[in-house]
Amino acid sequence: MGLYLIIMGVQGAGKGTQAAFIQKTFNIPHVSTGDLFRAMKNRQDELAQRVQNIMNAGQLVPDDVTNEVLKDRLEQPDAQQGVILDGYPRNVAQASWLKDYLAQRGEKLAAVLLLDLDPYTAFKRAFGRVKSTKTGETYNIYTNNEGLTWEFIEHPEHTYPPRLEAKLKATGEILERRRDDEAFSVVKRIDTYLAETMPLVDYFRQQDVLYSIPADQPIDVVSQAVQQVIEKVK
Repeated sequence: MGLYLIIMGVQGAGKGTQAAFIQKTFNIPHVSTGDLFRAMKNRQDELAQRVQNIMNAGQLVPDDVTNEVLKDRLEQPDAQQGVILDGYPRNVAQASWLKDYLAQRGEKLAAVLLLDLDPYTAFKRAFGRVKSTKTGETYNIYTNNEGLTWEFIEHPEHTYPPRLEAKLKATGEILERRRDDEAFSVVKRIDTYLAETMPLVDYFRQQDVLYSIPADQPIDVVSQAVQQVIEKVK
């Protein structure tokens, strides 16, 4: 049987890092639905055209089309021994479809890895990150702030929360921040994740495939815990 895994976690939990670790350690592809939808922009087939039309109209891709996109990826040669799913399923209906689809292939979900991180730590990991455009070095005002100075700048019309501006003490360089790391955007993403995830957590717990791993630990400790779970279920 193949090794079919799902990795879940709020922003800042380290999904990308752990998915890369799993891909390298167990030689199965990391399948992100976000990447799949972006790839559809460069394809000319009927499925890709449907996805493009939906996205160009500013609509959410419905479950049945999302499932088709995933099925198309899971039937590629490199996915026959398993995959790490990231960003899918988004809801219980998709999870149920996946279970039935894998069963039709004589496969099943081996494990759902929940990288568990409390919302406030998740907020600090995203909101606090800054980057030097000159060196590529990344920092965080909460956890990796040596050599930094920062302040919160009020919005001129007080319409939005204060903006974080961080600088390098040595050079005065103003460090870059991702636009979607502003406080309002971060909180919105966390709230959306929690609303979507709780029903899935309950569903996968009932299926006896959920493994919760504390993500507020050093990366290598989390990786070790991830590997132990996979070795147990594969």
